[in-house]
Amino acid sequence: MKEAFDILSRSIADVRRNEPMSEHTSFQVGGPADVMVLPKTVEEVRIVLKTARYLDCPLFVMGRGTNLLVTSKGIRGIVMKLSDNFSGLTFDGNSVMAKSGTPLSVLVREAARRCLGGVEFLGGIPGTLGGAVYMNAGAYGGEIGDFVEEVFLTSAAGDLVLQKNEMDFGYRHSILAAVPLVVTGVRLKLIPCDEEESLKKVEELNARRREKQPLEYPSAGSTFKRPEGGYAGTLIEQTGLKGLRIGGAEVSTKHAGFVINRGGATPEELIALIEEVQTRVFQASGVWLEPEVKIVGER
Repeated sequence: MKEAFDILSRSIADVRRNEPMSEHTSFQVGGPADVMVLPKTVEEVRIVLKTARYLDCPLFVMGRGTNLLVTSKGIRGIVMKLSDNFSGLTFDGNSVMAKSGTPLSVLVREAARRCLGGVEFLGGIPGTLGGAVYMNAGAYGGEIGDFVEEVFLTSAAGDLVLQKNEMDFGYRHSILAAVPLVVTGVRLKLIPCDEEESLKKVEELNARRREKQPLEYPSAGSTFKRPEGGYAGTLIEQTGLKGLRIGGAEVSTKHAGFVINRGGATPEELIALIEEVQTRVFQASGVWLEPEVKIVGER
């Protein structure tokens, strides 16, 4: 991967070799990425895409790593991280144009300062806007897809803009899962609100999260998608799996829907526990839980 590193380093300031993914994921585990690049502009994103195509090199695009579980062997090829280096907001009336690396908490609070709301439910989700749109993130009855106007995408071949009605938003789903394009920006239409009331709502929702979720331990949020007609956490608890451990990985005793790194867990222990939960819940209820956490890396 030296050639990829050398090419990218000529045009982009922040390029790293053998970067430990444990420093870039909320689980705080994961082996090295061969090359990690943190672009600041859309043009730099295109350079990464063109380089990967030129070298026929694997490319993985990530945000803040809050929904990732990376194996101990790490990720081969190039990892492009669109996060703090690729962040920014521009407001125009009730609309906001945001770079895809903008943290959701920043979006919500900056909007509230301008008396714009509706997206308070996103304030406690630790991911980025791009990742949220990719999976149509939601909480407490709201989904980000309800507020999207346009999604700006790029590839090695050029740019594309998709309108809301082209995004095929559904539960934890958008059309982006099926297209090889990178989200660079999103235009959202928000709702006029009272700043104080909006910030109060954010704090109330975050307090609920702290009370009910094991935020004191490394995790990737809700481990499983909500099954049809029920909740993953309820099924897991009914199966008697709260507190189940494999090494340092544990099904949270606070909220059964979370697999946590209780301390010193390896990626393989976390993966094994996720698979054990899937198997036992299926045996008990006939429901196969689909992970919301994305497992990536060399096995």
